Formats: sequence, structure tokens, C-alpha cells
Amino acid sequence: MSTPADILQKYWGYAHFRPLQEDIVQSILKGQDTLALMPTGGGKSVCFQVPALMRKGVCLVVTPLIALMKDQVANLQKRNIPAAAIYAGMYYQDVERLLEDARRGLFKFLYVSPERLQSKRFLEYCDGMPLNLIAVDEAHCISQWGYDFRPAYLEIAAIREYFPGIPVLALTASATPKVQKDICDRLLMKTPQIFTKSFARSNLSYSVMQEEEKQVKLAYILGRVTGSAIIYCRSRKRCREIADQLELQGVSASYYHAGLTGDERSARQELWLKNHIRVMVCTNAFGMGIDKPDVRVVIHYDAPDSLEAYYQEAGRAGRDEQKAYAVLLYNTEELDHMVDNIALSFPELSKIKEVFQCLVNYLQVAVGSAEGVYFDFDINDFARRFELNITMTYSALRILEQEGVLQLSESVFLPSMVEFVTNKETLYAFEDAQPALEPLIKRLLRTYEGIFDNPVPVYEKQLARLLRLTEEQIVKGLIQLHQRGIIHYRQRKNEPQLCFVEDRVSADRLYVDTARIRERMKTYKERLDALLNYINNKSICRTQVIATYFGEKDATECGVCDICLQKKVKPLSSQDFKQLSTELLLQLQPEPEEWNLLYQRLSHIKEDRLKEVIQFLIAEGKAGRDEDGKVYLVL
Repeated sequence: MSTPADILQKYWGYAHFRPLQEDIVQSILKGQDTLALMPTGGGKSVCFQVPALMRKGVCLVVTPLIALMKDQVANLQKRNIPAAAIYAGMYYQDVERLLEDARRGLFKFLYVSPERLQSKRFLEYCDGMPLNLIAVDEAHCISQWGYDFRPAYLEIAAIREYFPGIPVLALTASATPKVQKDICDRLLMKTPQIFTKSFARSNLSYSVMQEEEKQVKLAYILGRVTGSAIIYCRSRKRCREIADQLELQGVSASYYHAGLTGDERSARQELWLKNHIRVMVCTNAFGMGIDKPDVRVVIHYDAPDSLEAYYQEAGRAGRDEQKAYAVLLYNTEELDHMVDNIALSFPELSKIKEVFQCLVNYLQVAVGSAEGVYFDFDINDFARRFELNITMTYSALRILEQEGVLQLSESVFLPSMVEFVTNKETLYAFEDAQPALEPLIKRLLRTYEGIFDNPVPVYEKQLARLLRLTEEQIVKGLIQLHQRGIIHYRQRKNEPQLCFVEDRVSADRLYVDTARIRERMKTYKERLDALLNYINNKSICRTQVIATYFGEKDATECGVCDICLQKKVKPLSSQDFKQLSTELLLQLQPEPEEWNLLYQRLSHIKEDRLKEVIQFLIAEGKAGRDEDGKVYLVL
């Protein structure tokens, strides 16, 4: 009989498990409910893939990340492991086919989005499906006290009654003790085994820097740290601006956010993964499920709103266990703005109803309609058209999602749809008049059953292969048939979507649990306070602060963060201070200049020493700093 190590070697080519992986595997093989907290890039997927391959049946994997689903299915298939994915936006014919194959045991892994678990069709197929494990990725999403609560996750526990005795494995990279307990409770775990890998990363140096001129600091950091980099920003506009500025400075960079098309996101991600682009400037839409081990620095140009988010994003640096850096830049005005924004993040009920009314007007959705219908949705255009505050709008929509009214998705793949809208006599006459389009018409009718009576999903690549044409030629032909009134053709979508979970109600009948929102706001404030304490901390090791927040009690000082390094610095002697002052005064110019230019000329001096001396010279009136942060010699 194969051992876990045999399976690991056979399918992945690894001789040994990473720390905790084998313990988690053994827990599952014993049939125990298990919670695993492992850092980003820690090899979570192996923890459920190995035991699932050792047991008869199918492993059901629940994850909200469509891109990750597709990647993991493709990777499993490359290893000749049968796997499939079902996610929001697929059509019922495809879903039923995959569910039937899963019930027949044709797959070892079936990936599903949490929304799919709400489907009556899915629950029907649960009866008789030979499951051996339920794996829940991003498990913190099930907790209302977590930083990324998603109501669809609450449905996961309901399917356990269909599979008595089947263990559940919950996986997450970050969860406080309170959230850990909530995960176990909500997944109905019985005496769960909890495995926690240390939150300390010995190769990752954390730094927090107060900077008024962040763009200057970016250039300085990227000049000192070579290799691949990620820069996180809050706004899409800032992503583009910073990427453009870096390009002007000779640093290869691109930007990534949810407002780009699926093809644009994929293309830019691929260029970065292959190191054709050094720096990716992005919102938090980037990074989940992306495995790039050689990221040398992650810079937060804007602070996130929780330590959970920061730890996840910063943790994308140094997965190869080589030296890497996580830098958070801030200014006091920005932190004050985050505190002031709490009210916008949890709007009053009247504001939520106002956004809802504007939304149904924007999408032209009538009362009593639209259940399960997907709409193209550009939140920026929506907020602009109705003159709504974008932060308040996004927050109101997220609350409506958490209340089960609607679903937002960064990208939902919807295949192209075709339906013939003419009678057979007109179609025959059209074929005689347009012989060039006749092969495409014939192929549509032969390949897609029911296409003459109902809209059906069609696949341009499949048609291109069958007709030995290019995909572009197929699309052109379908558009011509649409324009001539022969078919109705709706091209595939891979764009941000909004879907109503139930038929639309009138705004005055919209139910929102305001008490629950107040409780979430309280928890949000606690998370924000923890982040602000991390930023303002000047004495405790950064790694210790993070580890303690996540419930780790015995973390030691890392020795490599900015706090630890500062402790190692000996005070300047009066002689050294005098020497540095003299050297600095000789380099200062009467005309204000950028700090990094001055530092380049004095790069043999440590930056913190240089700042200490310049502050002294400013206080003495021998140097000055203008409103742009540039320094100059006072004559």
C-alpha cells in the first residue's frame, strides 16, 4: 500500500514533505476534521491532494478564486490526475455533465465556488457522490469576524449532512484565535485538529517608513533591492500613475487591477511571471493563487486596512526562502483618512437603500425579476453616473453581498451564446444567397443540439478547429449572421459581473440586519487599530507583533526587521557626528534637491545615520527642507 511519501514522490517528485504537511495529511487519513494555518506559498494544496489520492472517491475543493481553480485543475491534469472545476457563471448543461461525471467517480478532484453549493441542482447530485474529503480553501471567509467574510461560505456546513463521516480540511494563511474558533464552529467540526505553522519568516525583513515623498522612496528601494517586485496601491488610478512613472525612470513596470479585461490581466501577469516585467503595480486584486517564488520585495504604497491583509500580501515576497523585503510606506494624513473612512465603510441603512435603488435603475432591473442573472458591472462608471462616493458605494454593495442580496465577482467566465432567430425557410434562402457562411451555419446546427429553439453556449475555438479556420474568422462570421438577423450572438465574457441572488425587491422592502453591521464595524475597528499599532510601533520586533496578533505566544525576535536592526545600531560618538555633519554640509546645495540624489552621493553612510544628522542640521538652522521634502543648504 502506498504511503503519503510515495504519493508525494510519484506525482510531485518531492522526496520530503515541508513542515506540518505530513502531520495534516495523517490527520485527514485518520478521518479527523482539521484546520491548517499555513502562510501564503506554504504548500497548502498538497495537504489535501495527497490524502485524497490515497483514498477511493472524489475530493470536493471549495475556493472562491476562479483563476486558482483553473490553474490547479490544469496542474493536476498535467500529472494525469483527473480533475474538474465548477464555478459561478457556467451554464447548467456543462454543470450537469461535470456533476454526473463526478457522481460516477470519473474525477479525483472537483473544484467548486462557494456559490455553487447553494444550487438545488448541486445538492441533488450530492446524493450518491463518492466523496472522500471536503477541502475548504480561504477558510477565513466563513467568519463574519474575519477580514474577508463571504456569506456563500456559510452554505458549506449544510452539505456535510449528505456526507456523514467525511472529514473536512479548512485551510487559511491568516486567522486570529477568534476567527479560528469561528471557522471550526461554522464548519461543524468535531474535536478538530488544529495545525499552525509559525507566522515568523526568518528570511523576510519587515520595515515601516513614514514618507511624505513616497515616489522618491520607491525609486530608492528599487535601486537598492534587485529582482522582481510588487507594489500594492489602493486605487486603480494610482497603479497606472506609478507604473508610468517607473517606466520613465527606466524600471520595467506594468499595472494590474480588476478594471482591466481578463485578457489584459492574464497577459500582464504572464509577462511578470516570466520576468519580462520587473515590477507589478497593483490593487489587492493581484496575487491570490499566483506562485512566483523569487519576489524580492513587496512594497505597500498605501497601507491596507488589516494585519491579515498585510501579512498575506507581504508574504508574497521570498517564497524561495531567500532574503526578501516587505516595506510599508505611510504618512499621518493617510492614517487619519483611514480612521475617518470607517463611517463610509459601514454606511447607514438609508445610504444602502439609496445605492440599491440606483443600482437597479442603472441595470434596469424590474421588481420580481433577475434572480441568477449576471450583469456587466463597472462600479466606477456606476458611482460616477449617480454621483455616489466610491468608497461608500463599494461598502454598500459588499454589505448587500454579505446579506445575501447579490454577488459581486471580479471575473466570471460566461461562454458565448447563440440562438437562431429566423425560420427554416428564411435560413435556406439565406444559405443560397450567402454560400460563404453556409459551412458555419451547418456546423452550428450539427454541433449544438437545440440551438434552433434555445440559446446555447458555443465555443469559437471548437468551431475554428472543426472548420479549419481561425478563431477570428469564426467570430467575424458569427457577427455577420447576428447583423443579418439570422442568429442572436452574445460574445463570451470574462469581466467583472454582478448577479442577484434572488428576484429583486423594492428598495423600501430591502432587509438589512443593522445590528450585525454594527458588530462587523466594531470588529473592523479592532482590526484597523491592530494595523495602526503595528505601524506606529517603535520598540517591538515586527515579526513578534504579527505572530502575537495571530495567537502565537513564543515568537522570538527576527533580528532582521527595521526595529531589530535599529536596536543593533550603536549611538554615534560626538566625533563621528561632527565628521558626518561636516561631510553632509559639503554635499548640500543652496538649491533644494531630492533626498535620494543626496543619498546617492553619500551612499557609504547608512540612511538612518544620514537622516539623524540632517535633522540636527535643520534644527540648528544650517540646513532646510521645503514643502516637497527636498533638502538644501542654508547660507
